[in-house]
Amino acid sequence: MADTKQQEPATEEGKKNPALENIQQLGQTSTPPTGESNIFCLTIIGQVEGHIVLPPQNKTTKYEHIIPQLVAAEQNPKIEGVMIILNTVGGDVEAGLAIAEMISTLSKPTVTLVLGGGHSIGVPIAVSANHSIIAETATMTIHPIRLNGLVIGVPQTFEYLDKMQERVTRFVTKHSHVSEEKFKELMFKTGELTRDIGTTVIGADAVKYGLINQVGGIGEAIKELNQRIEEKRKTATTAANEVLV
Repeated sequence: MADTKQQEPATEEGKKNPALENIQQLGQTSTPPTGESNIFCLTIIGQVEGHIVLPPQNKTTKYEHIIPQLVAAEQNPKIEGVMIILNTVGGDVEAGLAIAEMISTLSKPTVTLVLGGGHSIGVPIAVSANHSIIAETATMTIHPIRLNGLVIGVPQTFEYLDKMQERVTRFVTKHSHVSEEKFKELMFKTGELTRDIGTTVIGADAVKYGLINQVGGIGEAIKELNQRIEEKRKTATTAANEVLV
């Protein structure tokens, strides 16, 4: 005889209460609502990973993930500005320079915000935007390019590193207000870092040297980016009116 008892509908396996899941993952019951924004926020955190995959315990930013995002932001007409937030120890030099070049050549307004640290190859990335901001407690370590591992052909390797160092120096001095002499002075300073030559620059000092435009936080960064977006809108409107006339 068939069982006529009505069966309760099965629940989806693994389905969780949204509030409970938020508590478990984020420690709060709800997250702020996110509407469609005209600003694209890009985070560069941990170590910039280049051609060599870093160990899984390292917090990394993979440049092959960053570059397509920047291309997509450039092509998307709904995105009017790009904000780049940095808290990085540095990493692969060529990968970092590639990211910096991509940011500097975007046609849309860009603002960088250094929180925590923008060290080593993070310095070119920090100065690559139209406007750069650093938190009061954030630091930037400026030092010469270093090479790990076995070196074969020392003179040739030294020449290669010297040329790469010049690429970094030229980019930083071109996209900031620091002079080449001052940047090299900070880079080759001895006695400040424990195991290396170089300088650690904190917040207001980065502005004083001309590396960064201003000291501030997320509020100042969004305000600056919105102002630049509005200026670009006005310029585009003026140009369109002149064409019509």
